[in-house]
Amino acid sequence: MEIQTPVETQLNPKNMKSDQLPIDEYAPYYKGYIQVLENVDLIEELEICLHDFIKFVQNIPMDKFDFRYAEGKWTIKDIIQHLIDAERVFSYRALRISRNDKTPLPGFEENDYVDHANANNRSLQELLTEMAVVRQATLSLFKSFSEEQLKKIGIASNNEVSVRAIGFIIIGHQKHHQKIFQQRYL
Repeated sequence: MEIQTPVETQLNPKNMKSDQLPIDEYAPYYKGYIQVLENVDLIEELEICLHDFIKFVQNIPMDKFDFRYAEGKWTIKDIIQHLIDAERVFSYRALRISRNDKTPLPGFEENDYVDHANANNRSLQELLTEMAVVRQATLSLFKSFSEEQLKKIGIASNNEVSVRAIGFIIIGHQKHHQKIFQQRYL
């Protein structure tokens, strides 16, 4: 019978909590996204935070969705579309890295994506439905990963990142923008 040490148990990626993620598995500029997570379980929080976000957004007054708090800033609809696009990019990175693809993955210019996404001509319901569908795909992908795949590290935006770190980045990125809604839009 093999006995697991507390360290081995603690770092089981299938049950990993955000505060157990080693800092060398993501770029320093993602530190803020990871630090806002309060000891959350990766898979569980991917699901819970989507429902919290949708409920939060549905309670925003309708006249705020096209509001810009300053010239050149994104609207709430732009930010929702940005979250959708970024999650697709992050999930694609996780897929490639999990499959042992050693190709360095480029960054993406978020402002160009927003400028060409047409979010402000879409309904809020369309955006939230798309976000839910994308999150379901992300959840299915992350649930499919083995422990070994979750630990794999690749290169994205010229920095090393693990598959499991990407999952926590998706969550932290969403929470970051929700906080911006509260601080600057409402």
